[in-house]
Amino acid sequence: MSKDYLTEFLPDLEEFKEKTMAFHRKELSVPEYKGFSGGFGSYAQRGGEKHMLRLRMAGGQLTKDKLQFIVDACEKYDIPRMKLTTCQSIQLHDLDAEDLCSMISDAWMAGMISRGGGGDFPRNVMASPLSGVEADEYFDVLPYAQAAGEYLMGFIKSVKFPRKLKVCFSNSTANITHATFRDLGFAATPEGTFDVYAAGGLGNNPMLGVCVARNIAPEKILYYIKAMVNTFLAHGNYENRGRARTRYMQDTLGKEGFVAAYQKKLDEVMSTEQLDISVSAQCITKKGTGSVEGKRIIPQKQDSLYAVFYQPVGGLFTPAKAKELYRVIKDMDDVEIRLTPEEGLYVINCNADEAKAVLDATADSANTLFETSVACIGNPTCQVGIGDSQALLAACVEAVRRENFADGVLPQIHISGCPSSCGAHQIAKIGFRGAVKQTPDGPKPAFAVFIDGCPLQGSEALAGMGKSITVEDIPKFLVELGKAVAAKNTSYEEWIKTEHGTLEELIAKYTA
Repeated sequence: MSKDYLTEFLPDLEEFKEKTMAFHRKELSVPEYKGFSGGFGSYAQRGGEKHMLRLRMAGGQLTKDKLQFIVDACEKYDIPRMKLTTCQSIQLHDLDAEDLCSMISDAWMAGMISRGGGGDFPRNVMASPLSGVEADEYFDVLPYAQAAGEYLMGFIKSVKFPRKLKVCFSNSTANITHATFRDLGFAATPEGTFDVYAAGGLGNNPMLGVCVARNIAPEKILYYIKAMVNTFLAHGNYENRGRARTRYMQDTLGKEGFVAAYQKKLDEVMSTEQLDISVSAQCITKKGTGSVEGKRIIPQKQDSLYAVFYQPVGGLFTPAKAKELYRVIKDMDDVEIRLTPEEGLYVINCNADEAKAVLDATADSANTLFETSVACIGNPTCQVGIGDSQALLAACVEAVRRENFADGVLPQIHISGCPSSCGAHQIAKIGFRGAVKQTPDGPKPAFAVFIDGCPLQGSEALAGMGKSITVEDIPKFLVELGKAVAAKNTSYEEWIKTEHGTLEELIAKYTA
């Protein structure tokens, strides 16, 4: 990063260490410590004995140097597990307090500053994971996401936000980063410009974003970011955290009122500041050789270069797998990793032989659409979680694998342990959210069902919440659904077009 944020933030680590140790001496409550530690990208796990550290990866870009640091850190601190997140970050779990304090310093010195990785701050800026190499993208948005990420770091110590601010960039209508319903999203257009959306988001009271500008020049993005910052500071709710996210400005101001308020701030920024940027486009000069095909192989727009998709089930990226992957790619020219917003990754810029080697090293990858399903870390780890998302996904994958359904018979599902929608259940074709179901045998762990979500730009839809299915019945529900789809010899994508009533009847059976 061009600005020396390391020098600016390093003095904060002494206070972080002091408060972390005070928390372990029971001198700080869980809420008090959470309110502080989140600003450093760290939270105490459920029970308060272990910690998580979330590393920011602007645009989801994970270089070989950063991967090597993570591998070495896992060995140095005996870190047993990692989690890929839906915000293109990596979470390191089960850190002891003293190791956390040492680890966070090491990470910052290695260029992975976690400041603002949680709490009421600008979060990791996201970008379409194959930006710059995707064949049908409108243009490469990654350099703009990285410039935005660096700019937003400057607000961490200078302003007090009502709540967190999530910014993202999308390179096509696939809208994988949810640019049209984030706090602030830049959606690329065929004309080489951005449409700008604001005040959207998932979670409680989810809302699609409001389009506040069309066809803006990419070099102007910082004006639109500063205008959103100023609008949030002026109109965000500082009194009620439950209504403090940017999307609630649509309620308090009305959509037209919000656009007017945003435009006023934009005009002020445009007339008083100089925020034009000039970014350097990614230059991939590597020449590919050979050819390779496969379900997890994606041809890049660069001739004879390939991206290899890898999805550890549930986003559980083990230290052993990270080490193996680093060993395979460390001597490959120009190869790097891009994290996805669905808890997977791509290894990009591989020639055919390199792609085959990466395929072999990632043979444990999810191999069907259903196995790429998304799940947050869940309540055994998360302080606010209601349901065990990871255990549910594992049980579902195990049950479905026994049926040997054809790929596509079941869709990708999204599981969140609580209403926060960290698993993005509200935009899933089928989503689940942690709950408790009252049964004749008493309350049981369950998940509420969400259906008919869609993130595609131009077809956005938020899934509606239905009744709850007990944890023990959800795998049975999915198997029965898979059998119904397989009986028609088709995919869920096609089946649902004519059989929506059948889905509703099946849900009613399991939620009765």
